Amino acid sequence: MSKDTSVSGAPAAKPILSSQDKRCLYIAWTLTALSSALALYVWGHMSGWHFSFEPYQLFPLLGLLAFSIMWAHYVATFIRKMFHVKPPVLSYYFRSTSKVVLALLFLHPGIIIYQRFRDGYGLPPGSYMSYVAPGLGWVTLLGTVAWVAFIAFEFRHKYGKKSWWKYIPMAGDAAMLAIVYHGLRIGDHLQTGFYRSVWIGYGVSLVLVLGYNYYRKYAKVIPAKAI
Repeated sequence: MSKDTSVSGAPAAKPILSSQDKRCLYIAWTLTALSSALALYVWGHMSGWHFSFEPYQLFPLLGLLAFSIMWAHYVATFIRKMFHVKPPVLSYYFRSTSKVVLALLFLHPGIIIYQRFRDGYGLPPGSYMSYVAPGLGWVTLLGTVAWVAFIAFEFRHKYGKKSWWKYIPMAGDAAMLAIVYHGLRIGDHLQTGFYRSVWIGYGVSLVLVLGYNYYRKYAKVIPAKAI
């Protein structure tokens, strides 16, 4: 999740919003709504709009939604910085949508683990590897590693002052890119059609946002040499 987010943060005092603040807030909610609606549409279209809500049908949607909202978090944070909007303006947005993401992060693997176990395939990682095509089992494990990174970030209020904590947000950033690849390789809804291009667009925009973030964080201004 974006570094502006956490489901356990204390509510901030409601700020007085300027027009710039309102614009930023509108964009954040709009990106979240549109990316989530797109995931729902693609999932429904591929299902022929016939919903059984059985685990094998439902769990991909939960993953698509979780990633879509987290992607919106990253872009919203980037826009907030571009507009020079203070973090409290988006505090309610991040607090509420992060709770949804956290629930999705547990449900997405949870229901498929449960169903695979019921079907006699045991527990992960074996139950994951037997679900995908030969040679793609490691991609499922990549998703598990990314999941651990996302969940670890939620402990920032307890461990955020530790010297090693700086690596956790970096792991979360890497995890977002890993999920882009994870989806492209084994996501049924991402193998063909326009949504695959959208997903690649998510990945490209993440690279740009992360590149900007790390450039701002680590780049040093080099004085021009006198000629």
